Amino acid sequence: MAENYEAEQSNQQTHQMLQEVSDALDNGMFLHARHLLKDMEPEDIAHLLEASPPKSRLVLWQLTNPDEQGKILEELSEDVKDGIMVRMHPSQLAAATEGMDTDDVAYLLRSLPNQVSQNVLAQMDAQDRARVEQALSYPEDSAGGMMNTDVVTIHSDVTIDVVLRYLRMRGGLPKATDALYVVDENSRLVGSLLITTLLTTQPDTEVLVIMDNSDEAIPVEMDDSSIASLFERRNWISAPVVDKQHQLVGRITIDDVVDIIRENAEHSMMSMAGLDDEEDTFAPVFKSARNRSIWLGANVLAALATASVSNLFECTLNQMTAIAVLMTIVPSMGGVAGNQTVALVIRGLAVGHIGDSNTRWLLTKEALVGVLNGIVWACVIGGIVVLWKGNWMLGCIIASAMMANLIIAGILGVTVPIMFKKIKIDPALASGMALTSITDMVGLSVFLGLATLFLV
Repeated sequence: MAENYEAEQSNQQTHQMLQEVSDALDNGMFLHARHLLKDMEPEDIAHLLEASPPKSRLVLWQLTNPDEQGKILEELSEDVKDGIMVRMHPSQLAAATEGMDTDDVAYLLRSLPNQVSQNVLAQMDAQDRARVEQALSYPEDSAGGMMNTDVVTIHSDVTIDVVLRYLRMRGGLPKATDALYVVDENSRLVGSLLITTLLTTQPDTEVLVIMDNSDEAIPVEMDDSSIASLFERRNWISAPVVDKQHQLVGRITIDDVVDIIRENAEHSMMSMAGLDDEEDTFAPVFKSARNRSIWLGANVLAALATASVSNLFECTLNQMTAIAVLMTIVPSMGGVAGNQTVALVIRGLAVGHIGDSNTRWLLTKEALVGVLNGIVWACVIGGIVVLWKGNWMLGCIIASAMMANLIIAGILGVTVPIMFKKIKIDPALASGMALTSITDMVGLSVFLGLATLFLV
């Protein structure tokens, strides 16, 4: 309750600030608008930009502090970020990336045309350019694409006193540093030394004596979902990344993993509606219409397929109006039951709970759930129809169709998302529509087929 209240207060403050900035822009008070933006945190400015229409957004961006623009870009959604970056000169982009983590710079450059990103890289110094190019050489959703190359390494044959003197000379640690990484002379990871252990150990103790083993390093090719699962299970704050030779190449921190979890959640939610999870709320009308037309077209095909089933039983519907009144109940219940299972399975796939070893058990379980729900709701709906229409046969027919459709919905709720996962189609994007279309057609076919056999 308290978290919801705080979120609501934050949203109110953002919209209040947006109104103040908009009023200042409308009245030509650009210095006042700049002053308002100067007092805001980068993440709040990003929120403000995302909540602004396109014209106001561009003006606001011109009023932001150039020294803060890199941090603001990090916080923006992809569509909004891309719309701003394409209007920036490569030298401005290079200046904005100064001081940013390597993985964040690589994330920004990946969304730019190749020629533009090369121009931005040319503006950087040699060391930063080499680090960013290394990150860009890995897939975006892999450990190599996510990692930050700014790591602190030590050797195992030195004492704690030597490490502490080295850190004082260094003058600081990268953010979210909870451990120093121990490497050999070939940069291969051999262990790690927790900061808490470092600070509570006698100065004359050798690192070798107190370091942890390196058996929990992340391979550079590991995908982001697996990384998020590891961080969740092991409560990591950071983790080292190694290549095939077990050489330390970087590290991943908890803030990167939080971004993955948030993006995956947004992706699943938006995909259910056939939308891009990074779509700009204030995108131009024609762009939004084009993006949504693809999904609407797919739904039209599914609706036509369902309508064709009804058309096969046109004579039955013409002869008995009660069937036409009741025909939507069975497919509706099947769609709801199936989508409940789909949501459960998609979540299980996302967190790695579902695999070949337990799919058959899950399928049996959901089929039995369908049987139990089928019995209950077949009796309920059948009884209501008998009392309403006074027709025992019609009540038995709709009860039988309800039973069959709920069992099929439970089975399809498991098999459809798993099948899409295996053929490399996003289950969150396609499963709901596919399942609803099938349960609609099956429900109508069974109900109208039985009605044709026994009533007409």
